[in-house]
Amino acid sequence: MPHGWIVLDKPVGLGSTQAVAAVKRNLREAGYGKKVKVGHGGTLDPLAEGVLPIAIGEATKLCGRMLDASKVYAFTIQFGSETDTLDAEGEVVARSEHFPSFPAIAAVLAHFTGPIEQVPPAYSALKVDGQRAYDLARAGEDVTLKSRAVTIHAFDFAVPHGGAGEVESAFAETAGRPDPFDPAAPLELVDAVTLVAHVSKGTYIRSLARDIAHALGTVGHVTMLRRIKAGPFTEKRAISLDKLNEIGRGAALEDVILPLEAGLDDIPALSLDPDTVRAVRQGRVISGLPQDDGLYWARSGAVPVALMELSGGEARVVRGFNLSDVAE
Repeated sequence: MPHGWIVLDKPVGLGSTQAVAAVKRNLREAGYGKKVKVGHGGTLDPLAEGVLPIAIGEATKLCGRMLDASKVYAFTIQFGSETDTLDAEGEVVARSEHFPSFPAIAAVLAHFTGPIEQVPPAYSALKVDGQRAYDLARAGEDVTLKSRAVTIHAFDFAVPHGGAGEVESAFAETAGRPDPFDPAAPLELVDAVTLVAHVSKGTYIRSLARDIAHALGTVGHVTMLRRIKAGPFTEKRAISLDKLNEIGRGAALEDVILPLEAGLDDIPALSLDPDTVRAVRQGRVISGLPQDDGLYWARSGAVPVALMELSGGEARVVRGFNLSDVAE
């Protein structure tokens, strides 16, 4: 039974649930049967592309933690029109002939960095009185969602480079254009800008684009949205849908699957001796530990045993991993 992560570079048009189904189908066709547990680590809209971590086997126990992880997105705001869905799929509901300059955009981004409040899009999966907001919106109902607190950890302008849509974040000169931050350069108005944002869980990029445009005295909507990092997973570790489909045709799973502990790269490891491993697998509290308080992943050699919370020298199991080669 495989345990670990397949990081899919999800294409536009494919839903997250469809991506999970594609992994299940390929595992089944590769001979792993129908009982393999599969789940995703954070929904990505069909119109968005990029990093979608898909957990397999015992790694599915980390899906909740992955949902809580921060994400990094590259996105393009098209100024001059706003749509009801806040992306290119919707109908235009507002227009403006005002376009911002690069210095104006840079100044506004500073006001959106840190803790902010945002109102999610009406076309979202949030529930209103038990129904999905997007179902109500599509039915023509007026959907009003409450604002929520989110955090924008960092903002930058994006300079796209070749190769699998990778985006390098940099304040830099763009091709054929003077440095927009040079006071001596002529002021240039732009009809679109591509940004990179490192955001907390629960952040809606479409709402962020709408609010940035409004702060600039205009309107706008998202025309490109790519997730380039989710938790510890980056686009450099992601595989294409074609590469995924090769598994069902006989390609080795080990060539594309990452180990379970790849989802724990952002927290420290706690090495245990065999006796302590047995105690942890029995759910017992481990005491007398010198490490600082916080979250750790306990291991026996290189094998994950459990996710543990350490406080005051005592470690308690948050989630245990049932891997067959862990010492009994």
